Amino acid sequence: MQKTTRRESRETAFALLFEWSFTEESLDEIVELAQLARDAQVDAFALELVGKVIQNREELDLLIERYSQGWKLKRISRTALAVLRMSFCEMTKFNDIPVGASINEAVELVKKFGTNEEATYINGILGSFERVRKGLEPAPPQREEKPTQENNLNQQLNEHDIQESQQKQIGENSDQVELIEDIIIEVE
Repeated sequence: MQKTTRRESRETAFALLFEWSFTEESLDEIVELAQLARDAQVDAFALELVGKVIQNREELDLLIERYSQGWKLKRISRTALAVLRMSFCEMTKFNDIPVGASINEAVELVKKFGTNEEATYINGILGSFERVRKGLEPAPPQREEKPTQENNLNQQLNEHDIQESQQKQIGENSDQVELIEDIIIEVE
């Protein structure tokens, strides 16, 4: 059996993460389907990388959103997103992989499976992240949640519920005042 290179392992991991982005099935299910459908050879590195990406997806997605400045995850192609998740995972969860190698491999992967524009975009995001880690530039600001129609509706509903609760409480207090007035009148 021929030993796979890290580049081949990354391509396998990319394919598995790309497929996972459509189904979000378990790692075992995705690997099994890939092996059955296209006889994929999944080595230990690819398996570990995909497992760590899936396990740390929320953290990785926050990094991607923060460093992609102005782009929400929904606007990023599945190809670029899979590559970014892999690269951020390598850069933050694997101490034995040189950062330059992670960035270069990410750019090459997206050139092969995506577009040159995505390669430039990914190179910029990952390069910025590394410069921040080295203290060469300030980190981009945390994203503030912009009000959406759904958020506005929820806020209005909450405010309505609070008003109803306050009116109900006022009504209950009025009943108590009337009871007290009745008691005072009876005593006189």
